[in-house]
Amino acid sequence: MINFELYNPTKLVFGKGQIEKLPTLIPSNAKILLAYGGGSIFKNGVHEQVRKSLEGYNIVEFGGIEANPHFETLMKAVAIIREQKIDFILAVGGGSVIDGVKFISAAVPFEGDPIDILKKRIIFKEGATVIPFGTVLTLPATGSEMNSGSVITIATTQEKLDFGGSAMFPKFSICDPTVIASLPKRQLQNGVVDAYTHVMEQYLTYMHEGYLQDRISESILQTLIQIGPDVVENPTDYALASNFMWSCTMALNGLIQKGVPSDWATHMIGHELTALYGIDHARTLAIIGPNLYKIMFETKKEKLAQYGKRVFNLAGTEEEIALAAIEKTIAFFHTMGMKTLLSENAENIDKTADFIVDRFEKRGWKALGEKQNITLEKVKEIVLTSY
Repeated sequence: MINFELYNPTKLVFGKGQIEKLPTLIPSNAKILLAYGGGSIFKNGVHEQVRKSLEGYNIVEFGGIEANPHFETLMKAVAIIREQKIDFILAVGGGSVIDGVKFISAAVPFEGDPIDILKKRIIFKEGATVIPFGTVLTLPATGSEMNSGSVITIATTQEKLDFGGSAMFPKFSICDPTVIASLPKRQLQNGVVDAYTHVMEQYLTYMHEGYLQDRISESILQTLIQIGPDVVENPTDYALASNFMWSCTMALNGLIQKGVPSDWATHMIGHELTALYGIDHARTLAIIGPNLYKIMFETKKEKLAQYGKRVFNLAGTEEEIALAAIEKTIAFFHTMGMKTLLSENAENIDKTADFIVDRFEKRGWKALGEKQNITLEKVKEIVLTSY
């Protein structure tokens, strides 16, 4: 295995009724910015639960954080925190709200132009000065509740950029599976596919000696296949909801990537589709992922065959299994409500491939993937195949 260090200081508080533990997790003298998105937490009762648990705390609310949170919106929260001298942030929402709060946390004390955090992909290492924050997860998908990464959209330039570092882990995350009961089917579908692709980015590379990591990854994939369609139809089923939420967290809390190679090209290309067309993040992954596997087939064939045998119980020659595994993946995505062609998700897409390649070239992103063999020519081929 590749040498690695594992560090994850987030305290995960999982299960029914855990929101009531907030007073044990936040200092009693903290002045809190309560950050959330479009208001769903008012409809599902989570806002009321949070406010009741934090009765007596000095709280300032900040709503309106978008899906794919905008730098411009987040800077408004940065100004509020600086002006009112707030010293703790509580993110109540899904991955977008949590990612947004990570940026706010880093930007408030940042010396310089906060846009450089994204443009220069600044790494905030353990010990860096940031505003501490915790989360109450309302939408399982991204794993942001237990990792140190964040993806932010700059609306003015239609860019979706990431940053992170060991200082950006939440202090705690409350994960109550019962909160998914009121989520729309589309968001549940997205959550399953998002988590699935997170695992694939860390698993579907090349054969290596990280045997345990492969088995853990395969178990998450199998669990998502087992529960995915059912949790969309029966989100009040606690067994389904809890396994769904935990699978999403485990997919991207750092564990399965340790000691093994990872890809992430699907995400890098997919982010551009979200920035350009506003397509849901998970749905961009369902578009790009299978086509990337096809274009990079020879590089990934052995791992695709292992995936096909272990996850889908396929038989045949290595090539037959590898090809069938891609088709099985597409079929699963279709079962989860995904449309796996760009043309099914957006209009006026003719110049998309050229635009993405040009943008990557300007950023210096000329070699992607676990072997750095996804060239700009391959990126163009992947996107064109996705049409």
